[in-house]
Amino acid sequence: MKALVYQGPGAISWEEKPKPLIKEPTDSIIRILKTTICGTDLHIRKGDLPDVKEGTILGHEGVGIIEEVGSSVINFKKGDHVLISCITSCGKCEYCKMAMYSHCEKGGWILGNLIDGCQAEYVRIPFADNSLYPIPAGADEEALVMLSDILPTGFECGVLNGQVKPGDTIAIVGAGPIGMAALLTSQFYSPAVIIMIDMDDNRLNVAKTFGATHIINSSKENALEKVMSITNNKGVDTAIEAVGVPATFELCETLVGAGGHLANIGVHGKSVVLHMETLWSRNITITTRLVDTSTTPMLYKIVQSGKIDPKKLITHRFKLDQIIEAYDTFGNAGKEKALKVILNNEIK
Repeated sequence: MKALVYQGPGAISWEEKPKPLIKEPTDSIIRILKTTICGTDLHIRKGDLPDVKEGTILGHEGVGIIEEVGSSVINFKKGDHVLISCITSCGKCEYCKMAMYSHCEKGGWILGNLIDGCQAEYVRIPFADNSLYPIPAGADEEALVMLSDILPTGFECGVLNGQVKPGDTIAIVGAGPIGMAALLTSQFYSPAVIIMIDMDDNRLNVAKTFGATHIINSSKENALEKVMSITNNKGVDTAIEAVGVPATFELCETLVGAGGHLANIGVHGKSVVLHMETLWSRNITITTRLVDTSTTPMLYKIVQSGKIDPKKLITHRFKLDQIIEAYDTFGNAGKEKALKVILNNEIK
């Protein structure tokens, strides 16, 4: 089969790899129909995640058709149409019983990280019964790909950890796909003010159409001063960091008001400065999280109902064998006006 392979910092290749085989009775083999590229994949390509070994197939999102199941899989069979969760869970360990699936002792975020992932014609999914979701007939595959990762990530790591409440004032720093997912799902809780901060006018204008009440281009104006003018110098109730670089995290530290929450979503490859000299007395809660996908079933129902449409995050579509071009487009999002890309596998 063909697959997108990590070759070390800055290097990826589209090459021939062995088709995956069943290794454990709980495994399944999925023929990928649609997948996508995550901001985390860009961090891996840069070398920000040293645990990812050279030769690993990247990707942790997608939908597909089951080609084969192990002898212990009971919820799925060959031919089933399924959504792949970015988090693999055994369902039995201490962390899984706490619904902290991201720390599953035998799984967690392993796809495209510690084991071969979904940016390929086929992928092996461990613990299939707990790591796949059935797709009903007629469902929109492209919308459901957004449920593999970005929608639960924005919701769990940003909105839930940030304890967004009705009437709150929130700031989301980073108008990429994850920031947009936090923007969409924060509206479940009716915040009064949603401030989106980014350096890209196109993304900010899109955020406005998605429900942001205020937009700030931090390359053109002082984000802190603007936020303080909006909040009567109180700061925001929740600041959501959705980029993963020191400057944006430290900006969030300045934006959050007394008693507020700073919810980190971004994948950080470098250390940040924690300004305890200004934070220690302000009753601030800082949270970090790797998505657990515990909310995926609920989000699945909301997407199916049409209450939110994550498909509108998709800006570019490619064939799977155009994935290098897709990485270039996604990696130059400002120039290409890209949010989320969809890769279609056209195996006959």
